[in-house]
Amino acid sequence: MTTFIEQQLQHHPNIKPQDVLKMCFQAAYGAEHLLTNLERVRGYLADEFERTSPTNEPLCELIAPEVCRVNIGAWKKLNLPQDWLFNIFVEAAKVQMSDDFYGYVNQWLEYAQNNSGHTLAFSLEEMKKTLEEYEKICDGKPQAVHHSQHYRDHEKPAYRVVSGAFVRLVPILGALAGKNGGVIAIDGRAASGKTTLAAGLKAVLGAEIIHMDDFFLPQELRTAERLAELGGNIHYERFAEEVLPNLGKREYEYQKFDCSTMAYNGTRKISKADWYVVEGSYSHHPHFGNYATVKILSTIDPTTQMERILTRNGKKMAKMFAEKWIPMEEKYLSSLPPNHDTVRV
Repeated sequence: MTTFIEQQLQHHPNIKPQDVLKMCFQAAYGAEHLLTNLERVRGYLADEFERTSPTNEPLCELIAPEVCRVNIGAWKKLNLPQDWLFNIFVEAAKVQMSDDFYGYVNQWLEYAQNNSGHTLAFSLEEMKKTLEEYEKICDGKPQAVHHSQHYRDHEKPAYRVVSGAFVRLVPILGALAGKNGGVIAIDGRAASGKTTLAAGLKAVLGAEIIHMDDFFLPQELRTAERLAELGGNIHYERFAEEVLPNLGKREYEYQKFDCSTMAYNGTRKISKADWYVVEGSYSHHPHFGNYATVKILSTIDPTTQMERILTRNGKKMAKMFAEKWIPMEEKYLSSLPPNHDTVRV
């Protein structure tokens, strides 16, 4: 948390204790309390969007590990659609939050104790006094507060809070600036959240999703020579034949392969849309050429990766991932040519 505190102080040196409490409340509870009337929420955003000028602020400012403020001025500078911001704000507000208000408050108190008079615009005593007054008003139950007048006057805040997996969508949406539609290809490591990112893009953009798991290599093609290829365990020929010629051009269907039964299992219908998301390992395969409008690389540290795989797939499959699939995946990823336009999340 200290990193996020220091980043906030760097970007917003006029933070006062009241603003800290607001930040801690947002970090703990998100914005669900604001969604009692969606049309009113849309109207508030439209009014604020109209009043806010484009700025050079960061698009996304983390205020907790999985909570950020999306700055409207930065959003406007990129000329991103207002509807996208409304959609991501509403979808993120449904995410279950940490409910750890006092955990965040205590981290700020500790930081204030260790750094009072240096990087803070307030003292530890001011923070404690503000917290004491706040607790009297709240009667033990944390409540949302407004920014301090000092902060409003000097920082002119205009943002929306986004939380959970939707935080990782913000840089992806930023990469779509200036584009009216196309293909978003999400490659990356196993258990890094590729499918979750795709679902988020569907909710925010109305995108159609193509899953690379539907193109798992059938048993009859699993020769030693084929599996020795980089990305050879995906049926890339079928993807190139059934998907690539149709993307963005028409409604179509392709066969789904079920890796749990190692057999084809019906078809998946893809409707006409502005945006398509191809999600899954090997979606950046060189065999496909430069079909993607935007390339995304979803990353994860090895420890968290194995924890997720163990929870999701069980011990037997986790062993298979560790000994077979992950080494193949890492070899493939390391072989991809450097692409500075690829967005890493």
